Amino acid sequence: MKRKNWKHLTMLFTLTAAVGMVAAGCGNNNTASGSNAGNSGGAAETAAPAEAAVVTLGLLPSIDAIPFIIAHEQGFDKEHNVNLDIQTFKSAKDRDVAFQAGKVDGISADLVAISIYNEAGLDVKITSTTTGEFDLLTGNDDIKDVKDLKGKTVILSKNTSTQYTVAMMLKQAGLTEADITVSEVPQIPTRLELLKNQKADAAVLPEPFVTMGETSGLRVLSSTHTAGVNPFVFAFPQSVIDAKPQAIRDMYAAYDEAVAYMKSHDQSEYIDLIIKEVGYPETLKDQITVPAYEPAVQVDVKEVEAAFAWARETGLLTKDIAPEDVISDVQFGK
Repeated sequence: MKRKNWKHLTMLFTLTAAVGMVAAGCGNNNTASGSNAGNSGGAAETAAPAEAAVVTLGLLPSIDAIPFIIAHEQGFDKEHNVNLDIQTFKSAKDRDVAFQAGKVDGISADLVAISIYNEAGLDVKITSTTTGEFDLLTGNDDIKDVKDLKGKTVILSKNTSTQYTVAMMLKQAGLTEADITVSEVPQIPTRLELLKNQKADAAVLPEPFVTMGETSGLRVLSSTHTAGVNPFVFAFPQSVIDAKPQAIRDMYAAYDEAVAYMKSHDQSEYIDLIIKEVGYPETLKDQITVPAYEPAVQVDVKEVEAAFAWARETGLLTKDIAPEDVISDVQFGK
């Protein structure tokens, strides 16, 4: 990638210089399962199973990571002839640095990030949605609804899906981003502490920080669920999709089996794993509600259009990029 593109990306994306063309990840040609697993008949039927391909995932400690973690811990990935090498990062910045260096193949991302990656000339594709959630919390007793945020201070991370989420919530309440004062704080734990100490009127938080905030007396004003916004996706560079198509499909088979496992087993059977990997305090064990996960599906085109429209309004996206340009059919083929 040309240096000027990376400089442009750094200006756009406050978290990090986003993902490079992960050549190192593609150089790991684990394509035996991709090119041969679908063959049938003749010698292929009696040949020994191909060695499991490795798919390295860059995840954040959030609820959208849980099915992937359970898929690996329960061995569902091995059953589907893929090895999920899960790398969990404390921040999106750390995750993106690893992605840029080719240390991870795919990442849990969001639609705003996808627009920024492709604006910078990166060929990063959405392979599915994920189950994520952002909540807008407040500790100000005078704020009863989103519309009461007019003239108030809201903590978020600029040029990210948190800002996009707040923009959509404000729009539904008849407000605009110009009606609030934004306090930019990328570090999620810091957002929670500032809100608890009344240094701001509201903040956007993911789990487990939402539950932690509620136990401290904070209240939820809105969420991506109630606002009907779903920016959460999983993505791979096209080069990795080309190198490991069957491995990616096998990853999703393991993901779907993990979802089925959670539906058929009591939460108590896997809650300790969630506490360990996602970062919930042990003291909140009895208050954690695991989402009703569903099998993986492809992103809704309308969600992509809405997020990209906002990205254009804010100047993050200037290229003529359509949803079909960033959606892969590797798992959900036509």
